[in-house]
Amino acid sequence: MMKTTCFVTILGIVSTAVSVDARPKVDQIYENNCVDCHGPNMEGGMASSMLDDEWTYGGDWETLFAVIKEGRLDEGMPGYGEVLSDEEIHALVVRIKEKNARAAPEAAPTALGNEVYEAAGETFRAERIADDLDIPWSLAFLPEGRLLVSERGGALLLLDPESGERTEIEGIPEVLAKGQGGLLDIAVHPDFERNGWVYLSFSDPSSDGEAGMTSIVRGKIEGDQWVEQEMIFKAPEEFYSGRGVHYGCRLVFADGYLFFTIGDRGRQNEAQDLSRPNGKTHRIHDDGRIPKDNPFVDRRDAFPSIWTYGNRNAQGLAMDPETGLLWETEHGPRGGDELNLIQKGLNYGWPVVTHGMNYNGTPISGRTSAPGMEDPVTYWTPSLAVCGLDVYRGDLFPNWDGGLLSSALRGQEMRLIRLDGQTVESQEVLVDHLGRIRDVVVGPEGAVYLVTNKPGRIIRLVPAS
Repeated sequence: MMKTTCFVTILGIVSTAVSVDARPKVDQIYENNCVDCHGPNMEGGMASSMLDDEWTYGGDWETLFAVIKEGRLDEGMPGYGEVLSDEEIHALVVRIKEKNARAAPEAAPTALGNEVYEAAGETFRAERIADDLDIPWSLAFLPEGRLLVSERGGALLLLDPESGERTEIEGIPEVLAKGQGGLLDIAVHPDFERNGWVYLSFSDPSSDGEAGMTSIVRGKIEGDQWVEQEMIFKAPEEFYSGRGVHYGCRLVFADGYLFFTIGDRGRQNEAQDLSRPNGKTHRIHDDGRIPKDNPFVDRRDAFPSIWTYGNRNAQGLAMDPETGLLWETEHGPRGGDELNLIQKGLNYGWPVVTHGMNYNGTPISGRTSAPGMEDPVTYWTPSLAVCGLDVYRGDLFPNWDGGLLSSALRGQEMRLIRLDGQTVESQEVLVDHLGRIRDVVVGPEGAVYLVTNKPGRIIRLVPAS
């Protein structure tokens, strides 16, 4: 079978892209170059194990990359910079980090009892609010105390957190419940008590039902009915895709605008294309109008709602009400989940730069940074499958004040990310093995609410006292 080479131009940079099946996969790279010394499973042999988290030169991404590329001949480690490309070394680092992180098997989600947790200066309990949910995705609070909960399959639930009573809201839009698509995020208008608007993001099916794209509607709830629906954002059907991945989508009201995210829809190079809505953060008015000061609004070749681009698949978005900073967590591919500070008009690099590789083990890029592209504030390799994000501002857990609460699917964890201005000071896992945590929301009373998949439930963290 003949292999072809295509040339891709991104931001004026011409790069040669070899067809995916022509590039060596990372396990083959390891077998060809590393197995004799480090063993078939990285358990060690003539050289040390890479599973015990004990590193001769350091186990961070940059050090591992430099050691493989340049070697340490005085210690018997040859350099592979003349044998392997930067992309291949990059993929090899991701594989080593994956293998090291998963040397111990992940435990199944634990049942909730009367356990008391201690973490980050606080002592707390985990209370079960709701069970037996069908892949819950997000939650939002109504001013009178009840919760709105979305189930990915297309159900919107109204839930009383004290009694557990739930009501399904009828009449919401049809969703394309395929792959990662379905009913996604919920946002309640900041002036809800006056106008009653609730906003929903979802995978909108095309007219023939074969493709989908992220759309946003708003409506009102009367009893158990969804009424007065208005379309707030809908892309032309030419941008819809039959791929069932990377819809995004998170919704955040801030500074009088609605910010929202759309994933790259599995078309990674389109994240760099300003004429397309996917792989971007967007900003609109609450009624869908385009703000006149959006960064690309005057470009005829750009989608006018774009706020940032080069974003792979944002799964968390949160505005700090005190600092005004907009934070985002983003799924990387195989490795390279990111925490980003979202700022007007910036390019966050995907897929030109990344700390990950393709799921099939082939390289994506040999670069983790490039001029004109914003570096992540921090990243996680291997991937945690980072998800919901919120800023803790409240009185119940004063030692967490000002920190980011970031949830994860694969890690089954929520961690506290402490900040020093716009940089990460430290990270600490607060809870783990409670299930795949899809969303985290700070409640109006200061308690922390977790939405978990497998099992589908809502958990509330409250002080143990």
